[in-house]
Amino acid sequence: MSELQQPDTFILLTAVLLILGVLTTKFSARLGVPSLVLFMMVGMVMGSDILGFIYFDDASLAQMIGILALIIILFEGGIQTKWSTLKPVIKPSLSLATIGVLLTTGIVALAAKLILDLGWLESILFGAIVGSTDAAAVFATLKGQNIKPRIGATLEAESGSNDPMAVFLTVAMIELITIPDSSVFTLIGSFFVQMGLGLLFGLVLGKLAIWGLNKINLDSSGLYPVFATAFALLTYGITDFLSGSGLLAVYVAAILIGNAEIAYRHSIFRFSEGFAWMMQILMFVILGLLVFPSELFTWDIFLKGIGLSAILLLVARPAAVYLSTIKMGYSHKEIIFLSWAGLKGAVPIVLATFPLLAGVEGSDLIFNVVFFVVLTSCLIQGSTITNLAAKLNLTGPAKTMPIHSLELISLGKADAEMFEYEMQEDAAIVGKNLMEIPFPTGALINAIIRNGTLITPSGNTTIQPGDFLYILSARKDKQQLKKILQEKRKETDAS
Repeated sequence: MSELQQPDTFILLTAVLLILGVLTTKFSARLGVPSLVLFMMVGMVMGSDILGFIYFDDASLAQMIGILALIIILFEGGIQTKWSTLKPVIKPSLSLATIGVLLTTGIVALAAKLILDLGWLESILFGAIVGSTDAAAVFATLKGQNIKPRIGATLEAESGSNDPMAVFLTVAMIELITIPDSSVFTLIGSFFVQMGLGLLFGLVLGKLAIWGLNKINLDSSGLYPVFATAFALLTYGITDFLSGSGLLAVYVAAILIGNAEIAYRHSIFRFSEGFAWMMQILMFVILGLLVFPSELFTWDIFLKGIGLSAILLLVARPAAVYLSTIKMGYSHKEIIFLSWAGLKGAVPIVLATFPLLAGVEGSDLIFNVVFFVVLTSCLIQGSTITNLAAKLNLTGPAKTMPIHSLELISLGKADAEMFEYEMQEDAAIVGKNLMEIPFPTGALINAIIRNGTLITPSGNTTIQPGDFLYILSARKDKQQLKKILQEKRKETDAS
């Protein structure tokens, strides 16, 4: 650790770890292994037990980095979530995020009591730590996949909103273990206060962030993404300081920001995506460094980990999904997929540092088994999700992404915006040429991407389904423009 305190050594190792992390994403698809597993492997290999380049055992620092990374990852996942897709699945997602976590915790706790030979409170603590679906793992695995929107939205909303329940249960159990006189009823009341404050501050600070992004005229376009990210950190900090759920607040605020009309929208999205990837790499590498393979890969941990992983994947999660979504319109195939896609990731490992720092008896065993369970989940579930969706016929149309993303550098000062829009097959203007479309005065189609080819538009250019239009328009005309683009073709026109 003394060598790591030297700035040049620290910077060099950070650069090496980030480069290795980025390179692993290139090979993860070819190997059929989720990149998150490879990130952890990089940390484990670089650690003291194998190559011995870095000795790291600071659980407190790992916890701080993990929480910071989760804030950034939740923020990026939230701003990418479309409200139109999320709205129909709010009820089942919240049910999975609360009732589902409680059921998973209870079933795993029974197994942990038998397999790990812990006390009841420690067993429930273990169940709480692995009870939630991990946002980082789910967002990374589903990104770019053509899973049906309803199923994908359910998983993303569940993973984005169930961390507060897992954090609360973990902290509550540690308090009951370390402070025997703690009141269960007080802790239950605290849960509702935390969730309520998280929702409230998420809404308020999300609205404030939208106002700030649109009203404050910054000198550099690069400051807008920084400003948005700073609001994510501010949202967590204020909410957590006032005893609310900071992670819930960040996710709620991010959904508001992502679905609002904001300046430099694409810049904010691209920056957040890159920053989230960097934090994922850093977080999983750090967590890989924190574990010692010589302690993890023993027959004792292997047998206990395999047993608990099997119960979690094949019993606890399916039972929780089935009971949490009864009469909510999910088919048998969809329930199977939701059960299998309940990935574990960084959150359980970060939560496993809580009992370590609190000095809970058996915390070393809990940490190692949790890490093994997470590794098993990422390897087995993460590498089979896409194939399972295809076999269950739960894949939608292939996601198409435009080759180019354009945005004016002088956007804020010019009070204008360049935005992209994908034409749907049933749009009213499909089949019409540009001269026939009553665009607002001053609105200009600068480019059209059609089947991967750039087309320079003219007045006679005909709009076709799947076209990506890049439109320059005054910000005040954007709603009118979107109304024209989104208008559906009438039956008489279709015929």
